[in-house]
Amino acid sequence: MSDAPVTLSQVAREAGVSLATASRAINGSATRSVRADLRERVLETARRLAYSPDPSAQAMARGRTSALGLVVHDIADPYFSTIAAGVARAAEREGLIVTLSSTEHSPERELAFVELARRQRSRAIILAGSRGVPPEALPGKHSAEVVDRLRREAGALEQALTTFQRAGGGVATIGQAVGGLPVVEIDNAGGAGDLARALHRIGYRRFGVLAGPPGLRTAADRTSGFLSTLAELGCPVPDRDVVRGSFTRDGGHEAMTALLGRTASTEAVAAESTPEVVFAVNDVMAVGAMAAVRDAGLSVPHDVAVAGFDDIHTLRDVSPGLTTVRIPLDEISEAATALALGRKDETPAPVRGEVVLRDSTPGTAG
Repeated sequence: MSDAPVTLSQVAREAGVSLATASRAINGSATRSVRADLRERVLETARRLAYSPDPSAQAMARGRTSALGLVVHDIADPYFSTIAAGVARAAEREGLIVTLSSTEHSPERELAFVELARRQRSRAIILAGSRGVPPEALPGKHSAEVVDRLRREAGALEQALTTFQRAGGGVATIGQAVGGLPVVEIDNAGGAGDLARALHRIGYRRFGVLAGPPGLRTAADRTSGFLSTLAELGCPVPDRDVVRGSFTRDGGHEAMTALLGRTASTEAVAAESTPEVVFAVNDVMAVGAMAAVRDAGLSVPHDVAVAGFDDIHTLRDVSPGLTTVRIPLDEISEAATALALGRKDETPAPVRGEVVLRDSTPGTAG
């Protein structure tokens, strides 16, 4: 008996159909379908002969490969690794393979991956991560060249995704929308506002904020939601107690160190005005902030309480347990995959998140 692999021609001949019909039955077709009884006959023959389809032939027939592209900002961040795991599980159930790209917050890398996915005819693409703040909303003064560059980058990404979608690919974003494309939106401002109210309710009145980078939409929304809610509650946060830093563990450590240094070195800042609790706009920054408190010879929460945002899975190993806003990343990943693959007809409502109070913010009598 020959060890040569079974060919599609052999399957067609054994099933008594044309080669074209056998190809459409096994590989699918972007334009034509096969009668149900013929399709079943071909598939049964293929199983009996142990025929293995050629992935390249399937992609040519269907007009799309079995790849789903996922673009994240930083795969080392537990937030994005959790999203990647959720998308991979959902894609596997659909018979798809996830190709992953980490942009390191580079718009050029993000756009390049979208273009690559288009050229390779990926089935769908999902972008996870914050969009940039609109140029006109950036804090401080910026040159016309910077504003124009940011607008061009945003426009180029939207155009690339729209072109990919019009060619038959699926698109979804996680976090904020890109133009009018499908999105699983996270209500970052609302979640941060809920956290501010919860901390105020348990007695805190003096707050600090580790605000993240100025051009990142997620960081800006969480900061503004937290600050505006506190202002409504009669506890406005002084500008001096809002410190910016990278959206990373080291960024949180540096920002908290700067905040503690201001408190320690500025005689004009009275002890009664120093923050009782500090909100870091994501959990990895909060973990870095807690380390900075310890490095300064202080403790959480006795000297300063700390809260974060996201409820990443690595928090189970953090002591004391970190107060945060829980974002259901598994459910978000599932929803984004379904949206990108056309399994959902409507964009889901924005995800608000849930405040989780833990030992890092035990409260105060005020």
